[in-house]
Amino acid sequence: MADKFKAIVIDNQSEKFTREIKELDLNFIDQGDVLVKVDYSDLNYKDALILNDGGKLVKEFPRIPGIDFSGKVLESNSNEFKKDDEVVLTGCRVGEIYHGGYSQLAKVKKEFLIKKPTNISNKEAMVMGTAGFTALLCALAINAREALLLGEKVNDVLVTGASGGVGSVAVMALTKMGYNVTAVTGKPESSEMLKKLGAKNIINRLDFEGEPKLLGKAIWDGVVDTVGGNILAHAISQTKHSGIVAACGNAGGVKLNTNVMPFILRGVKLWGVDSIQVSMKRREFVWSQVEKLIDFKILEELVHVINMDELIKIYPKILKGQISGRVVVDVNK
Repeated sequence: MADKFKAIVIDNQSEKFTREIKELDLNFIDQGDVLVKVDYSDLNYKDALILNDGGKLVKEFPRIPGIDFSGKVLESNSNEFKKDDEVVLTGCRVGEIYHGGYSQLAKVKKEFLIKKPTNISNKEAMVMGTAGFTALLCALAINAREALLLGEKVNDVLVTGASGGVGSVAVMALTKMGYNVTAVTGKPESSEMLKKLGAKNIINRLDFEGEPKLLGKAIWDGVVDTVGGNILAHAISQTKHSGIVAACGNAGGVKLNTNVMPFILRGVKLWGVDSIQVSMKRREFVWSQVEKLIDFKILEELVHVINMDELIKIYPKILKGQISGRVVVDVNK
C-alpha cells in the first residue's frame, strides 16, 4: 500500500481561503477505524458550498472535502468490515468535520459505512450518492401516505428542482412506484430528459413565483421539494387533503412564506428530510431499494464523470444552477 496519496485540500489561513490538489502522507488521515481506497466520489450542492469558501460548515482547517465516497476496504480495526469489502459512505458530516471523499484514501469511523449492495457498482453508488439517497428518502416519505398512514392511494406527485441531482432521481423513483409525476424546472432544455426519467408533465418554475395563495387549487397527493423558499410555499398551498410534502432543499431560500390553513383544513403533512443523521438500519433499507427503483441505464445519460482537477474548475456551476443530472468524481483519473 502506498504511503502517499492525492487529495483536494481546503485551507483558510489568515482569512485566505484556498483549494488545491496535494500529495499527502498517510498520517494526514489519522482518525477512524476503517481505511478505504476510494474509487469514486460525487458533487452535491453542499460540496460546492464547502469548496467555495467552507460554506460555514467547515470549522477546522486544513480539511479534505467530499461528503460521499465509494471504494474498497484496505485495513479495518472493526469486525464489521474486512479487507476488500466494498463500501459506501454518504453524509455523516464527512468532508465537514471529518476528512472526506475527494481523496484517493479515506479513514473513517465504522458507523459511517455500509457495505455496498452487490447488485450495483461503486460508480453507480456515486451516481446515487447523497443526492440519490435523499431522493429515495423523499420518495419513501410520499409512499408513507399509503404504507404507514394507511391513507388513500397516491396518484399525482410534484417534484420541484426536477433537473437537479435530487430531483431527477426522485422523478425516476416516484415513477417506478407507479405515481404520475409532474416535474418543475427552470431549464426548458431538460424537458426531454425528464420525460425519459418518467415525468408525465413539465411545469416551468416561473409558474411558482409570486405570492402563494392561502389555499390554492388542490392538485397534488404528494410533493418532493428540493428548492425551498417560495416554490415550497406554492406547493404546500396546492397539496390535497392528507397529502405529504417532503422538503429537503433550500437553494431557493430558507424562509417559508406560508400559513396554517393547508395544515389544519387539509391535514397536509410537511415532512422534513435529513440525509445525515439517518440510522444504519434505515440507510441499509434505503440502499436495498435502489435495485427496484433506479434504472442506471437511463441515469447514465445524465452522468458526467470528471477528475479532481476538473472538479475544482466546475464546482461553481452547481451554485449557479448550471448543472443538470449527476457529477461523479473519479479520484484516480
